[in-house]
Amino acid sequence: MTLPQHVRLVEVGPRDGLQNEKQPIGVADKVRLVDDLTVAGLEYVEVGSFVSPAWVPQMAGSAEVFAGIRRQPGVVYAALTPNMKGFEAAMAAGVEEVAVFAAASEAFSRKNLNCSIAESLARFVPVLDAARARGVRVRGYVSCVLGCPYEGEVAPQQVASVAGELFAMGCYEVSLGDTIGTGTAGKTRALFEVVGRTIPRERLAGHFHDTYGQALANVYASLLEGIAVFDSSVAGLGGCPYARGASGNVASEDVLYLLDGLGIHTGIELQALIAAGERICAVLGRENGSRVARARRGA
Repeated sequence: MTLPQHVRLVEVGPRDGLQNEKQPIGVADKVRLVDDLTVAGLEYVEVGSFVSPAWVPQMAGSAEVFAGIRRQPGVVYAALTPNMKGFEAAMAAGVEEVAVFAAASEAFSRKNLNCSIAESLARFVPVLDAARARGVRVRGYVSCVLGCPYEGEVAPQQVASVAGELFAMGCYEVSLGDTIGTGTAGKTRALFEVVGRTIPRERLAGHFHDTYGQALANVYASLLEGIAVFDSSVAGLGGCPYARGASGNVASEDVLYLLDGLGIHTGIELQALIAAGERICAVLGRENGSRVARARRGA
């Protein structure tokens, strides 16, 4: 299959990347990160999450972050809203696009969302209805698509079933997440082959964690399957608070380097993206997870 000419990167660092950090991160630092990312050319940034602070303490203050960012024309500033309370809070904060989150694994759903897959999907119905009434687009996530920390292998048909439900509800795009980073290129291609029979491939995205060092290979495998949207996190920030041992998301800088090398257009400036990652890593006091960023500074 011919590789896409243009790829859209969905930057999840400010939400998925920071949510697993232990030390408090100030609103000003989160605002600076979002602004740095848009200056680099990112046109879609997941800024925060409107969830209970008891579940994800790091996402407290998302409304303040939305209030502080310098909104750029043409940039989508999105937030995760798992229920109606979160959706209403997001609307009050001026959020333009929201996302809902389901799991392909029954055990993971119960650990992460404290309910079954069917129950989680039912909770999203009023959110999708309210979003539709307000003209707000909703993006869907499906986690554990290539493996679950509790169940092991997850059948592609199960992923297709959950993703298909989200798409039928009205999610304009569904991102398939390798939450624990165990996927391989062959399994990634097989997954998109199966799910692509239910949802058009132009409505699918890939979300890969790099626990086993396979994330970039899985991105390339997805490109071969016609996938042209990828979630990534600046400096490889992230992990999953409900998946022990899961390392960070694939680094945005590394994905961009791959795409640049393939001649695929993104509109993102690599050096500015590296600078954004270096700055937030300095705030966090941690090593940059991007191999490209480390190579560029000679580490």
